[in-house]
Amino acid sequence: MRRLVLIVAVLAVGLVIGGYVFFNGERKTPIRYRSASVERGTVVSLVTATGTIAPVVSVQVGTQVSGMIKSLHADFNSVVKAGDIVAVIDPEPFRARRDQAASNLEMARATLARARTEQAQRHRELERTKSLLSQQFVSQNDVDVALTNAQGAEAQVSVAIAQGKQAEAALNAAELDLKYTVIRSPVNGIVVARNVEVGQTVAASFATPNLFLIALDLTKMEVDTNVSESDIGGITEGKDAMFTVDAYPGVPFSGTIRQVRIAPINVQNVVTYNVVVGVDNKDLRLKPGMTANVSIVVAQRENVLKIPNAALRFMPPKSELVNGSPSGAGVRAVATGDVGGLPSRFVWKERENGELVSVPVQGGISDGLWTELVSGDVAEGEAVIVGIEQFRGERRSSDLPPGFGAPPRRQSRERGM
Repeated sequence: MRRLVLIVAVLAVGLVIGGYVFFNGERKTPIRYRSASVERGTVVSLVTATGTIAPVVSVQVGTQVSGMIKSLHADFNSVVKAGDIVAVIDPEPFRARRDQAASNLEMARATLARARTEQAQRHRELERTKSLLSQQFVSQNDVDVALTNAQGAEAQVSVAIAQGKQAEAALNAAELDLKYTVIRSPVNGIVVARNVEVGQTVAASFATPNLFLIALDLTKMEVDTNVSESDIGGITEGKDAMFTVDAYPGVPFSGTIRQVRIAPINVQNVVTYNVVVGVDNKDLRLKPGMTANVSIVVAQRENVLKIPNAALRFMPPKSELVNGSPSGAGVRAVATGDVGGLPSRFVWKERENGELVSVPVQGGISDGLWTELVSGDVAEGEAVIVGIEQFRGERRSSDLPPGFGAPPRRQSRERGM
């Protein structure tokens, strides 16, 4: 009897423990999904890039002669017209060279006059010797000597003429250098940069120094951007572009693509292409050198069905999948196939009975948040799954940032214990 009571007591304790574990043990929380509706609207595909604002035409004004800057007649933001004096180089050394060249020309002309006189004298002597030869007062050798002297005089005249032309060319060069000491603006515009000061010496021996940078017209600007090769395919001349600058936060500026340059730019094996956006700057708010954040409209679709991009990225948890297919009663396998002969993507829908169904769809252009629905068995207003609902306080330790999980166990060993 005592043994029977003991057996019954052990069975009762076992039932109590089993019931406690069964009713209070860890249970799997059912998964709840977040969904969004398929909408109809406009989808705009954009390509973003960073560029620099610059004048459409800018002219670098330099000098063709070397010397010291004597005076400046233009400064930053000065409005100049074509032919206006912007700087003057000290002309005194060039005047001295011009005067020396003029003296050399006068000397060459005097030498020519003397050579012509000598030539006339030698011709007269030749004629006189020939007349005396007929009367046999001179020999034939005297006639030959007179002829040689006459020809030498002609050669001296030719040399004097050449020296005169050379002196005249040197004088013209000296006068041109003197003229170049006055630096004038080649165009109508505004001075953007001035790189010299009064008293500074500029040297034009190897390269023309850049003294001023003049923008032709600041009411017409352009944005030079670099677009990656993966995005350049949809960019053509005439497309619209929008951009912002840090100087005017939140203020959009509009422009038009004026040029897509075919020359590639390779930097560290990254290939980009220069895209030039024309901008109207009548109010002169845009300044050269500003950084512009450009958005180029590649494609735009009006009044089309669009799916949230999150729905195209969603996949059920691995715990709900068995061999790549959803598990559980009333849940379909993942559908595979194409839409219209094109590779398809999938969106998931949840039926009233909790059944998950994957639907193949074909997407078009995307604006980063929405994707155009080209084809697929999805209607306007229909809900598609975009994620899993997580309740407050329901966060696994694996989802926590580093350092916020359970502390690791430490194994210590004490010697002598």
